[in-house]
Amino acid sequence: MTLQHTRLLYLLHSGNLYGTERMALVTLDGLRDTLTPLLLAPPGPVHEAARALGIETHEFTGAWDLFKKMPALLRNSTAIAVCATGVVHSVVFMLWNSWFRLKTVHLHLVHGGTDERLSYGRKKCLNYFPVLMVAVSSYVKQRLLVHGVRSQQIRVLENFLPDQQIAAAPQRPPFKTEGITKVLVISRIDPIKRIDLLLDALDLAPALLHSLEIRILGTGWDLETLSERARQTHPNVTFVGFTDQVEAELAASDLLLHLCPTEPFGLAILEAMAAKLPVLLPDQGGAAGLIEAGLSGLHFKANDAEDLVRQLTYLQTASAAVLNTLADNAHQRLLECYSSPVGLKDYLAIFEPVTIQ
Repeated sequence: MTLQHTRLLYLLHSGNLYGTERMALVTLDGLRDTLTPLLLAPPGPVHEAARALGIETHEFTGAWDLFKKMPALLRNSTAIAVCATGVVHSVVFMLWNSWFRLKTVHLHLVHGGTDERLSYGRKKCLNYFPVLMVAVSSYVKQRLLVHGVRSQQIRVLENFLPDQQIAAAPQRPPFKTEGITKVLVISRIDPIKRIDLLLDALDLAPALLHSLEIRILGTGWDLETLSERARQTHPNVTFVGFTDQVEAELAASDLLLHLCPTEPFGLAILEAMAAKLPVLLPDQGGAAGLIEAGLSGLHFKANDAEDLVRQLTYLQTASAAVLNTLADNAHQRLLECYSSPVGLKDYLAIFEPVTIQ
């Protein structure tokens, strides 16, 4: 019998609303029929988003504050499911649970990031503790292995989109003429994201690519430098900055271009699939495995501006039939591999020990 009062305690290291936080909300909301959702995070917009979904939230300002608040959350329970994204937060829970001795399933979510030591290297501190590392892609698993995390302690559970988000997503109309003209990039504007590679490609082949209308959504360290570079040499490139109109931008474009070769996953790529927008991705990193090359999207050689030129040039003259096939196959792959039923079933199986009486 399912226990409605078993809590799912989700500990976030950030109160923002980036991919990690959005997946926490999707997971909490998707499992609420089996587990009672409870979110703990530093102050930030994730709390408002969680409360809009009817999810209870508590703020904490650091490890010591979390340590002081944890007992009240564990008291009067016999079992609890835990997801954590920070090493110190997993440690805080384990310290208190050594006192309360609750039946538990403890997952440590690894979404990756720009800092190898913080994103992967510190995770080996949890070796030999009763914690299952959840890597959001095979790429993330490999980075964990490189940094000394035990293979038997890692499980790959990929990110996913809620079915309602897929169903409600505005979709690009089918292509009726050949070629792409509108390219969209959704990314932080940081060095590791390789937005500069796109400008390098435009430098290599201005005559071939000048007719592309390129819009780049996002902010970051390199925004001012790359915006100025584009203003001087590539007027067909617009750095939009932050926008809350991502779905509309996707539906109005012809291609989503992703450039980062070390991306742990890439939720924006799934959102492009929902919009029936073709995608062009590097052949390395977690994003590479989201498609079947040539069937549900295309790859270019990571960090290779010349190959990026070749792929963009090809797409400028690809037939409408080819582009529609890529978009349709990507949408079908999204439904089969990255939708709620697929994404939640493994979590339900893992948490079964604390949800079955």
